Amino acid sequence: MFHKKVVHAPVRPFSSIREMLSLAVTEDGNKIAYKFKQKDGSIAEVSYRRFYNTVEALGAALAEMGYGKSHIACISENRYDWICAYLTVLQSAGVYVPVDKELPADNKVFLVNNSESEVVFISGRQAQWVRENHEKMPGVKCYICFDAEEDDELILSYQKLLQKGEVLDKTAYDALLHSDPQELKMLVYTSGTTGIAKGVMLSEHNLCSSVYYGLQVSQIYDTGLSILPYNHTYESVCDILVNIHFHATICINAVMKDLFKDMQLYHPTNIYMVPAVAEFIYSNIMRNLKKQDKLKTFEKGVKLSRAALKLGIDLRPKLFRELHVLFGGRLRKIVCGGAPIRPEIGEFFGDIGIALIGGYGITECSPLVSVNDENCNDYHTVGHRLPCLEWSIDEPNEEGIGEILVKGDVVMLGYYKMPEQTAEAMRGGWFHTGDYGYITPDDQLVITGRKKNLIVLDNGKNVYPEEIENLIMRVDCVQEVVVFGVKNEKGDEHSLGAEVYLNTPTPEKEVKDLIAKELKDQPTYKKISKVIVRDEPFEKTSSNKIIRPKRD
Repeated sequence: MFHKKVVHAPVRPFSSIREMLSLAVTEDGNKIAYKFKQKDGSIAEVSYRRFYNTVEALGAALAEMGYGKSHIACISENRYDWICAYLTVLQSAGVYVPVDKELPADNKVFLVNNSESEVVFISGRQAQWVRENHEKMPGVKCYICFDAEEDDELILSYQKLLQKGEVLDKTAYDALLHSDPQELKMLVYTSGTTGIAKGVMLSEHNLCSSVYYGLQVSQIYDTGLSILPYNHTYESVCDILVNIHFHATICINAVMKDLFKDMQLYHPTNIYMVPAVAEFIYSNIMRNLKKQDKLKTFEKGVKLSRAALKLGIDLRPKLFRELHVLFGGRLRKIVCGGAPIRPEIGEFFGDIGIALIGGYGITECSPLVSVNDENCNDYHTVGHRLPCLEWSIDEPNEEGIGEILVKGDVVMLGYYKMPEQTAEAMRGGWFHTGDYGYITPDDQLVITGRKKNLIVLDNGKNVYPEEIENLIMRVDCVQEVVVFGVKNEKGDEHSLGAEVYLNTPTPEKEVKDLIAKELKDQPTYKKISKVIVRDEPFEKTSSNKIIRPKRD
């Protein structure tokens, strides 16, 4: 138990996105805001002042065209231009609609129509989709392509639009900046591992609260490496907006396969990632240590460094220098959200001198609910709540586990054009998250699983598959796993099964034995009776979450 009092860091207050960006320009205008690779391979560096000028120019052009109050969608891979469009719309009286570029064509059409978007920003990779589907989106009045050099009859050139905006009077755009902070500002569609995507309505107050209170409970440093999809609030709010208010530099990783190259290129101090990425890094490092016969040396180094830390001496940068170089040499913190972290992964990163900080968020909460910090980092929890939030556990069982409820400044306005679903989620003043967990005596949150994933066995026992999956992931040959209920002839779920994708060919019986060994200390009802070995990885969302297969 930590029993440490939470200390909230001082953060400069602000009331709008416009004020937040203006503070960055006024106080650190010449500081580098963004770094990214250009087409010729060179590294572009953009100051806060230059970024602000681009946003103003784009805003002036959109306002002059009559789109200052429009719903504006963006469908693109991660890039600097995406961020420019994002901040431009957030500062206007309009609504920003980030759309997942990986969605099937018809899904993108549905979201553009459902969101009532009049303008759609796209990358060159989406141009063919626009040409094939624009007649199905009659509400769209303008398509703007980041990569188009010239305008054509259907798609406008982003660069041409910027050039036009640079010479326009900015008064019309600036006049739009005083919109109601409680009104809809960002419409984010849930990735939906099951069911129909819902449009989560977030206000400017929601976004500003997430940044302001998030920085109070978890600090960042001078250089971030941005790797997660921008259409998710975890990246667009917790990384992009937080870095602006901290006046830090964001380095843009355009392709995940270049992650290690980019870490060594940009030398980041902090990175936001999902557990799947942390798991991949951890598994590869451990596998290589075993291959190179260095595991025992590593374990001796861990024992030595732990002993030295008790004496106030930090030997980790020296003992694990080779690993630090792999991460760029300056990495101090990884913030991990989207799913609980396995404690041994958190311990591994902590042992080598890089803090792995777990948190909990959900799109409907802009997205941050809770997060650990370096001074009180418990790998078994997702940390303390934001100071602006209250939380509660609905109908806890004998173990204190129940549905997590929250209320406060980051909670959404509701679901777009879905009053029944909004009423179901927002009851009695509380947002019902759909996640199960419990609150510790130190007011830290522990996530046990998703309500929709809960397995109820015929003996009355409740099983959270995520808990068992985290244990099975300790088996070296297992790369991905989904735990499910095995049905008897009556159709009742009477035991548990595990469907696994392996990183090394291994006989099924051996896999089952390894899983049984990992679960030997678990009660009988939490053990695995059936193992299925997959030939291919599971289907995933764009944020790398496994989509659970439907079973009869």
